[in-house]
Formats: sequence, C-alpha cells, structure tokens
Amino acid sequence: MRLAGWQSERRDLRLKRNEGPQRMPDPAEQLQRIYLAGFELQTFERYANSVGVIRDGCIALLRATPVGLEVVGAPGWRMGEVLGVLVEKDGRRVFQAKAEVVEATPERLEALRRFQEDLERLLTATA
Repeated sequence: MRLAGWQSERRDLRLKRNEGPQRMPDPAEQLQRIYLAGFELQTFERYANSVGVIRDGCIALLRATPVGLEVVGAPGWRMGEVLGVLVEKDGRRVFQAKAEVVEATPERLEALRRFQEDLERLLTATA
C-alpha cells in the first residue's frame, strides 16, 4: 500500500516537473532584445564564432550554443579591437590587454557592473 502511494506521488512530481514544453532561447531573438536595449553589436575577425556586445565602453563576447547565447569569458573594457580584462597590477585595479593598460576608475567599474547585470537579464529573459 505504501509503495503504491509513493509511486503515485513520484508520478505527480514528474508531471509537475515536465509541465509544458521548455522553449530554448532563440539567439536571433536574444540579439534583438540586446540591440533594442541600447547595446551595439559588432563582429570581430579574430573572434569569428562570436559577436561583440558593446555599451558605455564595456564589451562582452557572445557565442551561440544549443541553449541560446552565452558570454565567452568575462566582460571587460573595450580597448580598440580587443577586450581589456579586469586585473590587479601593482596593487591597483586596471583593465589590461597585452601591454596596454587602462585605469579601472570607480565610474568604469560601475559601468561594467551595470553592463553585466543588464546583459545577464537580457540573455535570460523570455520572449
């Protein structure tokens, strides 16, 4: 008797878990949302399988996966055609791309924080 009740509960849980088909994000729809939110989209020859997403000096590279777009690495500061990553150098925070260094000012760090939050929200939003 007890086993039958357990199987019934298990079936109910399985039905709840599988309610409705889960729709995978469409990369084209995700890019459209990002663009309409004020981000610039740019391709880079050196990153052929990715698209750059840029706003307020910040940049992230996105690539398509079977479950939608995902950020490649960590967003950073745009330094010409490359992405400067946030690092600590000589006791201070900077954005660095090879030998080029840009100070990570409080304003730039705040812009990067907003950029990351907004991009994450847009990537996980459903249509």
